[in-house]
Amino acid sequence: MPAPTVAIIGLGFGRAHIPAFQVHGCRVVALCQRDQASATKIADAYGVPQVFARWEETLERTRPEIVVIATPPHLHRDIALAAVGAGAHILCEKPIAMTDAEARTMVDAATGAGRVAMTGFNWRFTAAMQRMHAMVQDGFVGRVLHVSGRWFGARWADEASAATWRMDRAQAGHGAMGDMGVHLVDLVRWMCGDVRRLVAQAGIAYPRTVPGRDKAADAEDYASILAELSSGAQATLSVSRAAHGRNDHTLEIYGTRGALAYRLTREHPHWYAGELHAVASGGSFQPVPVEAPAIDGNDQMDVLGKATIAPLVARMLESIRTGAPASPSLADGLRAQIVLDAVLQSIARRGWTDLPPA
Repeated sequence: MPAPTVAIIGLGFGRAHIPAFQVHGCRVVALCQRDQASATKIADAYGVPQVFARWEETLERTRPEIVVIATPPHLHRDIALAAVGAGAHILCEKPIAMTDAEARTMVDAATGAGRVAMTGFNWRFTAAMQRMHAMVQDGFVGRVLHVSGRWFGARWADEASAATWRMDRAQAGHGAMGDMGVHLVDLVRWMCGDVRRLVAQAGIAYPRTVPGRDKAADAEDYASILAELSSGAQATLSVSRAAHGRNDHTLEIYGTRGALAYRLTREHPHWYAGELHAVASGGSFQPVPVEAPAIDGNDQMDVLGKATIAPLVARMLESIRTGAPASPSLADGLRAQIVLDAVLQSIARRGWTDLPPA
């Protein structure tokens, strides 16, 4: 099979997708971003031949076989529908849409077109997380009783930090829950099953003005969720993009036979492997050895792409070649979107919200 051609639309986090595809021999043929000077600089660094300011022109002029959608979420649906309509497979960053109705439209379109469609849940692919998943699947913890997850960052902890489109619910759909919490939602679903019901609260750290718009920031900076899973297990999730001194995430699972504790922080050279500890009944937590190939370079986005997105790309390419189910699929993104929508409903109602069955 010839190396597929790839177009990447959106170069914030989308930049990390460039090396992720290139390490598999794919030809990244086009980048798209409104800031043409920045896009050209990135294209030159990675040897990408074409740069566009409009996603419509990107699709029309290059006809890529794979489209990466890494724009603000309010654009995801239109790009996805156009891409699969033109015959492309898609990899969409999270959250995949503004609402679960939009997400369902995207999933239905990709399915109807027979295209592989995946969600950018790249944090499934650290070495420690892969090991944790395997141990849960093998029954190490037994019946799950409690799940606890935290995702804290300091990007907007300082009141003087510049606001971005991520503070605008009209563009982002969600704040910290869409930025970070959606990954916790996916990891919990992947490990322990769907959410049955939840209650949530959230807040905004500081008053800010959305750049380019005469409106106050209205997307949450921090949030907490208490959830009941379909199995009956309890889950607590906390997210913040205003936590001084933090840039890490954790996931702990406690069951009838044992427990597992995962953590990833960027405080050491091989941070991208993550850390895992385990305890069996009657014991104490002990480190679980995990191995990840060494990745050279000091560019965090480049390392992030090679370490966590490249394994996802490998799954996508295998699915395109063989027809095997793709995971994490766009349908996984839909299920996570349903949880995000329920969070907003719970916050508005100030009470418990039931979710539809999977």
